[in-house]
Amino acid sequence: MLFYKIGSDNKICHPLLLLLAYQENLFITEVYIMNKIQSFDDYLSQYEQSKANLVKYWESIASNLEWFKKWDSAHSGDFTTTSVTWFDGAETNLSYNCLDRHLETRGEKTALIYVHNDPKKAPEHISYIQLHQRVSQFANMLKNHGVEKGDRVCFYMGMTPELMIGVLACARIGAVHSVVFGGFSAKALADRINDCEAKVLITNDWGLRGDKLIPLKNVADEALESCPSISSVIVQKSAPENVMMKDGRDYWFETENQKASTDCPAETQQSEDPLFILYTSGSTGKPKGLLHTTGGYMTYAYHTFRNVFQVEENDVYWCTADIGWITGHTYITYGPLLNGATTVMFEGVPTWPDAGRFWQIVDQLKVTHFYTAPTAIRALEAKGLDYVTPYSLESLKVLGSVGEPINEEAWEWYHKNIGKEKCPIVDTWWQTETGGIMISPLAGITETKPCYATYPLPGIFPVLMDAEGKEIVQPKAEGNLCIKHPWPGIARTIYADHNRYKETYFSTYPGYYFTGDGAKREESGMIRITGRVDDVINVSGHRIGTAEVEDAINTHEHVVESAVIGYNHPIKGQGIFAFIIPTSMDSIQENFHQELNTVVTKMIGSIAKPEKIKVVSGLPKTRSGKIMRRILRKVAEGDLANLGDTSTLLNPEIVEELIKD
Repeated sequence: MLFYKIGSDNKICHPLLLLLAYQENLFITEVYIMNKIQSFDDYLSQYEQSKANLVKYWESIASNLEWFKKWDSAHSGDFTTTSVTWFDGAETNLSYNCLDRHLETRGEKTALIYVHNDPKKAPEHISYIQLHQRVSQFANMLKNHGVEKGDRVCFYMGMTPELMIGVLACARIGAVHSVVFGGFSAKALADRINDCEAKVLITNDWGLRGDKLIPLKNVADEALESCPSISSVIVQKSAPENVMMKDGRDYWFETENQKASTDCPAETQQSEDPLFILYTSGSTGKPKGLLHTTGGYMTYAYHTFRNVFQVEENDVYWCTADIGWITGHTYITYGPLLNGATTVMFEGVPTWPDAGRFWQIVDQLKVTHFYTAPTAIRALEAKGLDYVTPYSLESLKVLGSVGEPINEEAWEWYHKNIGKEKCPIVDTWWQTETGGIMISPLAGITETKPCYATYPLPGIFPVLMDAEGKEIVQPKAEGNLCIKHPWPGIARTIYADHNRYKETYFSTYPGYYFTGDGAKREESGMIRITGRVDDVINVSGHRIGTAEVEDAINTHEHVVESAVIGYNHPIKGQGIFAFIIPTSMDSIQENFHQELNTVVTKMIGSIAKPEKIKVVSGLPKTRSGKIMRRILRKVAEGDLANLGDTSTLLNPEIVEELIKD
């Protein structure tokens, strides 16, 4: 549905009122897109509008939000200069847009439902009014500890409400938040604190993860031995066990927060003021601190959440990610709250006290929208349906997938057993660098296809590039995925290292943003992500995506998950090495390798058959659930002396198993 701005004061007008506008001799100043996309025709219309005038399109989206001062320039810069800006000169505040602007119409509505790790504890419902008060109080507490606009505040916490409240408090006063997942090592935490020169650290005494206590404060203490920039450490109490507190540096959150007022007006922020720094996993080299700014990220988070998930006013939306990752930033915190939605935050893990915990919460809260990672789906699939069938899951309307390409078997299991074949699956593709979803079905609007991210959102223009650096114009093609024009949510730089930013994302294909992923495009325009380009194996001159081989292997009834890498082959250049997690060791028979090759040959061709297979109990993964393939390559090549830092793995103990003969 299109609305229009009319007259010198730019009042909004419904199309049916245009006749009255003409009768009063008012003029239409610009098209204004008020409603979210409601049909595939709407999608096509908006996509064409964005192609015709990209800047006007994003201006119309941004106009749905609250700006204290309108922009002087809607957009400047490009991928050649790498100095992109959006809504430059505009003034706003992201916390204000998430909270204050909803208070009159949604003040009593539940903004956040917090689900404790302990299933015996009742979920906590926090209204928009209550969240506004708690954010304001937290913001004043930060001020009391010397935090000013532009200062960096680091969070190293479990999934408690104060983590969300804290990042919103930073946005409220113009401080820059940097969240470090509460499972990283002391060295990883110290590296991130030192890189951004954080002034204050917010942590818990302990993190609660299933039946485990995570010693967050102890890890933080170790990290802070080499972090001179930290002046205060605020510690939220989560468990009765004692921790050491350093006089003059460490303060209990509960005591400090009580001293602070709940009245904290939102600081005026320029659109291009920094909002947060979020570090990639750092699997190779120094961690990259992606810097996102205020106005563009706000506009993109609002727009993508609204259209991809199609959340209605009374829906309950749950993203299972941790706020330590970009998914938790954009699709637990900012995107839902910008749209006035009810968002769920979960402290625990999906398999404790048993593998039915997710589904128990869905039924308990009447969750309508459920967004999780393929890793979690496959893990729960492996536990069997006995943990699913006790729950009705009748409230679910939309399912989502994020973090990696989902394999077909997992997609089908998810669709059949969780969605009851009635819930559309939005298989979303995006990155920390992009700020929000780039390619995805729109729930209930886009025709879906297993393993396909389908179509780009309006305002996003993906292209496939060949080995010579040219755009592939044929409709059906495969190549390296790049984005042609800037969008508001893109990270503006790598903090304190803009040259690395340019080299990493814009040097391979000058004038384009290089995603690092490969993709296939169908005649229809549907896109399938095939995995990282460095995860594409060249076997006898044939390019084979690891994700495609993994998809085939994972269809075997005795395979839970697989990871495929290339290794040096004396004849073929590269051979295929598959690491396999079986349903059980007892399920592995002598002809297992032959069975897998038969499956792969059937689905892809004989060229894609694994030369080597190693059966393992787990795979080395980052905290975001991504497989650290460089370790697998070193194992495959026998280069065990150069495995690199494994301390930040989710499961560092698995490395010992991998290197055994």
